[in-house]
Amino acid sequence: MTLVAFDFDGTLSDSEMTVLLGDECGVADEMAAITQRAMNDEIGYAESLRQRAALLDGLSEDAAGRAWANVRLREGAADVIEALNDAGVTTAIFTGGFEKGVAAALDREGVAVDAIVANRLPVEDGALTGGVEGALVEGTKDDALREYADEHGVAMTDTVAVGDGANDLPMLEVAGLAIGFEPKPAVEPACDVTVSTMPELVDVLEAEGIL
Repeated sequence: MTLVAFDFDGTLSDSEMTVLLGDECGVADEMAAITQRAMNDEIGYAESLRQRAALLDGLSEDAAGRAWANVRLREGAADVIEALNDAGVTTAIFTGGFEKGVAAALDREGVAVDAIVANRLPVEDGALTGGVEGALVEGTKDDALREYADEHGVAMTDTVAVGDGANDLPMLEVAGLAIGFEPKPAVEPACDVTVSTMPELVDVLEAEGIL
């Protein structure tokens, strides 16, 4: 059995959820700057996430809903997920992004994965609180990968991680196969192979006998 674990923002999706949320309350530029620093490993991911969430304090649920509705899968991503599902491969998304955005994007394309490990933005009185909670605020993706693989009886040598940013480094470093999707410069050395399109990813998965 094989487990393929994907990052979401920057990998399966070319949407950046926090920027979409930031657009709704006029702080997208500040969001993007914080995100870039985190992806380049200049500040810790948990701290960057808290900084971005704090900028959203008071954003209405309705406005957040408009942001989730704009989260899109990258061209070809749904085809990759569907092919893996058809091949009996276990699929998971491990993201520091948010459950509602991931679910909305998958639902729109009519595809599903076996597990989504993501974060949440708490709501009180119909608006975001400016906080953030979830397994991947302080937790890291290597732990998520190990735990999920163990739960499903998958050897770590039979795991594949696909990601692009600094917070993907932990799972890329422990996976049996590390695939960088247009990886950031600080991430590329940890990748066994890099791709820049979903068809290229399919080619790699086929070459490895996974598809």
